Amino acid sequence: MTTSTKSVRGLGAAGRGTEHHIRQRVSAIALIFLVPWFLSSVAFAMTAGYSGAIGWMQQSHNALLFILLLSAALYHMRLGLQTVIEDYIGRAGTKQALLIGNVFIVGGIYVVTLLSVLKLWLGNAA
Repeated sequence: MTTSTKSVRGLGAAGRGTEHHIRQRVSAIALIFLVPWFLSSVAFAMTAGYSGAIGWMQQSHNALLFILLLSAALYHMRLGLQTVIEDYIGRAGTKQALLIGNVFIVGGIYVVTLLSVLKLWLGNAA
């Protein structure tokens, strides 16, 4: 005899549902703190003009927090898109192609923006 509690204690059909859920919630918690900082910082940097925005990004704490924001936001986005693809795409081949594309596109966005932030932070803005 199986109770309803016993049948749901596992990690789900794929064996990783709980881990995925927790990772998405942790990234969301990080964004709760990082997004308000970012919005207020951007509002401040906009009043200082282009050179002020470059100066803002060259400050170590701002660059590091922006890299954390970038990491959390893109990771959260990748996990969310993965869930949407898994839930709403029926054809196996299309699903696999979209899941692979999701990883590569988000990874590409991350690399390009990370390199841009590092270039500004290290003072090599041209």
